Amino acid sequence: MIGRITGRLAEKNPPQILIDVSGVGYELEVPMSTFYGLPATGQTVSLATHMAVREDGHFLYGFASEDERATFRQLLKVAGIGARTALAVLSGLSVTDLAQAIALQESGRLIKIPGIGKKTAERLLLELRDKLPKALPGLAAQAAAQPGDDRGDIINALLALGYNEKEALGAVKQLPDGVGVSDGIRQALKGLSKA
Repeated sequence: MIGRITGRLAEKNPPQILIDVSGVGYELEVPMSTFYGLPATGQTVSLATHMAVREDGHFLYGFASEDERATFRQLLKVAGIGARTALAVLSGLSVTDLAQAIALQESGRLIKIPGIGKKTAERLLLELRDKLPKALPGLAAQAAAQPGDDRGDIINALLALGYNEKEALGAVKQLPDGVGVSDGIRQALKGLSKA
């Protein structure tokens, strides 16, 4: 298997790129998140890769980070999700945004991605709910925190009080936007005590 590729970026034709490694050109398909971070043609690039062998050929996919590749592999394990759809998901959402959508069970964010319908989005949320946090440890709680929002602090407080991650994320999902830390903890605890 080819796990990483380093060479000169020879061509960029989204979503395909060509990397020249000592005279051998490797065609890779990359998500747009990786594509936008690529250097100019002729520069050296290094990407984590995933190789797929199918009846109709060998395919190589490239990723800017290990988290992106791990997420791609988790997406491929979901029934009905192929490489093209997995690339579309990673092109439409960053790994952190995807983890956030899964942690907060927000199907609306997934439906906005071309090729993802309501049923597929619900299947992704259901099947990745437990798998993605294991593949990317520590990302779910971090993903639940939005910039300028105190949700991450509220989650950490609930975890420190002995609630598990699922309970904490569920309680935070019920909170109104822009709630402060102390009010958020109070409201989350109230919601958890009713459950």
